[in-house]
Amino acid sequence: MSAAAGYASRAYAESLSEFGEVVELPRSGGFFLGQAIPGAAGQDAVGPYPLLACRDWNELDNDLAALADRFVCVYGVTDSFAEASPELLAATFPDVCYAYKQHFATDLSRPLDAIVDSHHRRNIRKGLKNVTVQNVSPEDAAALQAWQGLYDCLIERHGIQGIARFSAESFAKQFAVPGFQAFAAADAEGICGMTLWYVDRGVAYYHLGAYNERGYGLAASFAIFSTALQQFAEQGVRWAALGAGAGTNASDSGLTRFKQGWSTETRPVYLCGRILQHETYERLAAAAPAGTKFFPAYRAPRP
Repeated sequence: MSAAAGYASRAYAESLSEFGEVVELPRSGGFFLGQAIPGAAGQDAVGPYPLLACRDWNELDNDLAALADRFVCVYGVTDSFAEASPELLAATFPDVCYAYKQHFATDLSRPLDAIVDSHHRRNIRKGLKNVTVQNVSPEDAAALQAWQGLYDCLIERHGIQGIARFSAESFAKQFAVPGFQAFAAADAEGICGMTLWYVDRGVAYYHLGAYNERGYGLAASFAIFSTALQQFAEQGVRWAALGAGAGTNASDSGLTRFKQGWSTETRPVYLCGRILQHETYERLAAAAPAGTKFFPAYRAPRP
């Protein structure tokens, strides 16, 4: 089995350690974050943001059973390229298991010109005239600093909160995760956009992207994506996993249209949950808002 990289690596889980204790799944080769339950003595095991990745999904059931003395429940969103059937996921997570979102994916064995839609092709030409794109080293301190500035723009633009806000310390660790690659777009004034990716077992996972106002105006995102996908294909990477739009109902968002324009198909990700301590769960859930479908119920947002 190849060494763990990207979302399946301990290094990535540890980049999120400020949000919970890293819990290793020794048989399946995945990781959770142990998080305290607000107002209660117990803990839950939560899949890392944005995806739960495992090396051997067939062993996950045994790993979860072994956590029953420590956690009330476990839950997370599965990798879109998980080698796990819906039936296996349902058996492993008997309490909650449903297709949560459709993630866009690109078959990099096909010529990029045959994949990308005409709107995107026009913007690729515009972007490549305005900026140059380079694959930057994960050890480049200046690139990390530039990325933090770009992500601060994204935080302000979209009001990002919670785990997706990421600290500077978290980003420093994310740049050091095995399989990390970054692409930066620059004009005469400097870096104006950047994307972060993780390559693992033949899949390039789009992790994050951020741009300043110049980058948006210069169509830097189109220049970066076309360059990144072409370079991944040249490296022999078979697939690009692009994720979905923002939010739970993003079918008509600009981000959805952007990702759809590069994709060749969609793949489901599943929201999965399993109760490990049933009596404790029922006691805590008794105080949840009536009729909530949130899992776990006791973490449902209050009206």
